[in-house]
Amino acid sequence: MSANSKRLFFIDAMRAWAILMMLQGHFVDGLLDPVYRDTSNSVYNIWLYFRGITAPVFFTVSGFIFTYLLVAAPENGWKNPRVKKGIRRGLQLLFIGYLLRLNLFGVLKGEIYDGFYLVDVLHCIGLSILGIVAAYLLTTKKKHWVFPFSLILITLILFVFEPIYKTWQLDWLPVGLANYFTKANGSVFTIIPWFGYTTLGAFVSLLFTKYKNNNKLYLVAIPAAITFGYLLLFQSSNLFEFLLNNTGWEIFGLILNNNYLFIRLGDVFLVFAIFMLFRKVLNHKTILKIGGSTLTIYVMHFIILYGSFTGLGLYKFLHHELSPAFAIPGAILFMIACTYLSLLFVKYEADVKGQLRHIWSETLVQLNSITTLIIPIIKLVLDRAKELILRIFAGVRN
Repeated sequence: MSANSKRLFFIDAMRAWAILMMLQGHFVDGLLDPVYRDTSNSVYNIWLYFRGITAPVFFTVSGFIFTYLLVAAPENGWKNPRVKKGIRRGLQLLFIGYLLRLNLFGVLKGEIYDGFYLVDVLHCIGLSILGIVAAYLLTTKKKHWVFPFSLILITLILFVFEPIYKTWQLDWLPVGLANYFTKANGSVFTIIPWFGYTTLGAFVSLLFTKYKNNNKLYLVAIPAAITFGYLLLFQSSNLFEFLLNNTGWEIFGLILNNNYLFIRLGDVFLVFAIFMLFRKVLNHKTILKIGGSTLTIYVMHFIILYGSFTGLGLYKFLHHELSPAFAIPGAILFMIACTYLSLLFVKYEADVKGQLRHIWSETLVQLNSITTLIIPIIKLVLDRAKELILRIFAGVRN
């Protein structure tokens, strides 16, 4: 089997779909006039529901892709090159996440605005990657089932106990740290429970890794994804009601009041099933390029929509101002513009980096040449100054 045939194109397609849905979701949510947010309107409700699917899919796919590549390496533990790459990637996402929330005008005034400390998608994915690496390293010398078991256990713990920890205020922690665990200060995402979706994606990737060379992989995977999707969507609440009635544990009643995590997980499995079903027509090079450029697209959309660095984005000038007649075509144009500019940047990224390296090398050469010329002159000046000082002191003594 060729290397290309082993590539899971449907995952790239899912990632492309998720980032595009994120773009239009952020655009419409940020710029649509509140008067049009009518929950009695079926069209708006459908849009709202599908917007809620985007983040769970994005987190799950991120965990899937990273872990799929992590365990594909023949080396184990710290010898696995993907471990160090994962640590660098996680730290890079954290750095970019904070960088995008930095306002340069505020920095010039010596201020760091509160928005800088808010936690968003990149922070959570970056920290989730570091978490998966930690789980991998801690279980690498254990039996082969310990790593997947730990991943699924993390998901279950985070999802089941979400009604309890979502009420945490964590006032005793520094705001920048507390924002990773509570939305009380305005964070949109927190590492808990969203880490649970990445670990679930990591767990699913281990199954695909184990059976990727099996000709019946998709014949089993698609019905399995549909089955799990259906059970989580339509039967998970019944399960928690049954557990509540038979155990009396309050935690199951709290989950019943807002069973969104398991229901959204059902949506994720159904999205997996759909993309696996149409995997043979989702390998167009443009789709794959978009799927491979999600970070660049995310950064581009953050700059244009929210005005990273300057605060001068569409959000500042059109916040909750647009009618559907402008918001819908605007969202489409926004997706096209962000994608086009990002792919254009990726296309010339290597050339730009090459030019920067060339400029840096030339600068070092010039600095070396200047240093070679200046050092003898400096030595001569210092020698003359030394002679002059000695003469002055000699005259003073006389």
